[in-house]
Amino acid sequence: QVQLVESGGGLVQAGGSLSLSCVASGRTFSSYAMGWFRQAPGKEREFVAALDWSGGVTNYADSVKGRFTISRDVSKNTMYLQMNSLKPEDTAVYYCAADRLLHRIKGNYGINYWGKGTLVTVSS
Repeated sequence: QVQLVESGGGLVQAGGSLSLSCVASGRTFSSYAMGWFRQAPGKEREFVAALDWSGGVTNYADSVKGRFTISRDVSKNTMYLQMNSLKPEDTAVYYCAADRLLHRIKGNYGINYWGKGTLVTVSS
């Protein structure tokens, strides 16, 4: 059974940092693109960041560019999201996702695998 499990969420003050992890199990995701999404209360789920199977190609939403960094450790089947300079508007449930095709992650459509999410709350 394929599973993506996020961790690392929590409560942090504005300007602070958090690091999220997403561990994949049930198969090897070394050839998969992966990404992070978030959903704030009352809003649609939105793209945050993505990377290709090698980790060499990355994409970010404009709202997080320069503050968030996505990375992966293929040997550990784990993806990370380092979040710095957090703002109250970053408050959301953060989800990780995986798919063979990077453009599906970037376009947020037809994605094969999703985690259940981890809550990030940024206080002002």
